[in-house]
Amino acid sequence: MPMDNTVLSPPVAASDHRDPHWETESFDPGAYLARVGYAGPRTATVATLHALHRAHQTAIAFENIDVALGREVSLDLADIQHKLVRSGRGGYCFEQNLLYAAALEHFGLPVTRLLARVRQGRSTVRYRAHTTLLVTAEDRLFLTDVGFGAEGPLTPLPLADGATAGSGGFHWRLVREGDQWVLQTLHDDGWFDLYAFRMERHYAVDFDVSNYYTAHHERSTFTGKLVAMRGDGRVQRTLTNSRLLTRHADGSAEQAHLTGDEVIDALRETFAIRLSDPDARLLRQRLSTTFSSPLEA
Repeated sequence: MPMDNTVLSPPVAASDHRDPHWETESFDPGAYLARVGYAGPRTATVATLHALHRAHQTAIAFENIDVALGREVSLDLADIQHKLVRSGRGGYCFEQNLLYAAALEHFGLPVTRLLARVRQGRSTVRYRAHTTLLVTAEDRLFLTDVGFGAEGPLTPLPLADGATAGSGGFHWRLVREGDQWVLQTLHDDGWFDLYAFRMERHYAVDFDVSNYYTAHHERSTFTGKLVAMRGDGRVQRTLTNSRLLTRHADGSAEQAHLTGDEVIDALRETFAIRLSDPDARLLRQRLSTTFSSPLEA
C-alpha cells in the first residue's frame, strides 16, 4: 500500500481501460469538453488534471432530482452522458465521478475508481455511499473528486499524509488513519471529516450495488428529499427541499426558506440545471405533498 505520493502498485492498480463494464469506449470527448467549457491542452499532465477538475465542477451541479422523483439512476456511461452532458442536468457522485473518470482516461490519465464512507464530521461507520477517484499524473498520485457536492474539493490533492489544498477561502486536507485515508475540510472550529476510503480495487458491480441502495433505501440520505449543491472558492450552496443554505468563505452563513416556484428558479439559475417543465411540475407537487418540511430535512 503506498504511503506517499507514488504510483499505484498492484493489487490497487488503475482501472483496466479494456474492462467493458466501464464502457469508456462510448465516451464522447467533444460533447463533454463543450459541456464543461474546457478548451485547454489534452495532455496527461498535472496542470491538465487541475484544469479539468475545476472545469467539470464549475459546470455541472450536484443534484438528486431523479431520486427525488422516484426514478432509476443508471450508471451506464451512455446514460450518464445523455443526462449530464447532452440534457444539461446535474447528478450525484456515482454519475459525476464515473463521467469524469472516463474523461481523465481519455486524456491518458490512469484512474482508480473507489468507494468511500461518508462521515460528515461523525465517526459512525456508514455504508460506502460515495464515489471518489485516484489518478496518476506525471508519476504522482492525486485524489480528485468532482462529485461530493458543496463542500467537495475544488482541486485535486496529492495522495500524501497531511497534504493540503485550497481554493479561494476553502481548504482541504488528506490524512492517514490506520489503513485508510480521510478527506477533511477546514471549518471555523478545525478540520472536519468528509469521508474515508481504503486503497483497494473496486469493480463496476460494486458501484451498481452502492448506487441502488443510495437511490432506493429508506435510510439513504438521498431518498425522500430533494438535494442540490454547488460551490466555488467564495461560496457553498446547499438546497434541501425548500431550504437553501449558503456558506461563505469567511465562515458566515445564512439560510432561506423558498416557495415551490423559488425552488424551481434556484435549480435553474443558482445551480444551472436544465430542468424540463414536466419535471418542474412534478417537483412542485412533491415539495407540497410528499417531502418532509425544511426543518426536518
